[in-house]
Amino acid sequence: MVFLQNSLEIWLLKLVSTCLILKRLILCHKISRNNILQIKNYLVSVGVDSLAIVLITACFIGMVFTLQIGKEFVSLNTTSMLGPVLSITYLRELCPVLTAVITTARIGSAFTAEIASMKVTDQIDIFLILKIDPVNYLVLPRIYACMLILPLLNFGSFVTSIFSSLFIASILYNISPSIFIYSIFSSISYHDIFYSSLKALVFGFIISVISCSWGLSTQGGAKNVGISTTSSVVTSLLLIFIIDFLFSYLMFYQFPSLFKV
Repeated sequence: MVFLQNSLEIWLLKLVSTCLILKRLILCHKISRNNILQIKNYLVSVGVDSLAIVLITACFIGMVFTLQIGKEFVSLNTTSMLGPVLSITYLRELCPVLTAVITTARIGSAFTAEIASMKVTDQIDIFLILKIDPVNYLVLPRIYACMLILPLLNFGSFVTSIFSSLFIASILYNISPSIFIYSIFSSISYHDIFYSSLKALVFGFIISVISCSWGLSTQGGAKNVGISTTSSVVTSLLLIFIIDFLFSYLMFYQFPSLFKV
């Protein structure tokens, strides 16, 4: 019980630290030329380096979903509905969440470990001595990079999932590719694309803010670097799932008229 109480206190302190960092970002928001160069570098590390694992994961998830769901649609003689069901599932829920989970595991953990290592070795104090705001220098470029690249990764994940589903549907269930593609375009709308991109944008903000703030609030030695990294990943994943539910509730239950075609 004492361990759980201490862990909860540390988690709450990190959450307060996150709120303070957000306040500083809002009040002292400033983009310099150096920030732009950093954003470009992080776009490569977040986007290009994560592209392969995102696409591979989306490919196999798409094949698994088609394999499982397609069998039921064939038995009900409703194969024409397979494309719309899969495309809406991928676009609205699966691809944004899956992309965010992969980014959290790969990029969020790296951000926390890197900044936490700088914090425990007193490298952050050097920025203060040089009159450089560590939040603007370390956190802001990562936030922009994640928010810019996650919608693109989400779209790539969606396209890959659709093509993998098309392959399995045509090979195993003899569904015509033209019928499959036509049913997809007739079911999704611009509202769905906007909703999916908005979720990915918000997820990118959550991942970057949590991972960076958890790193900046790390104290102690190397052991606490690992603890902060694990805690940031778990917290980011929990917030992603909670925000995903809230988005779905607000957009498709509380305000469904916003997404009528």
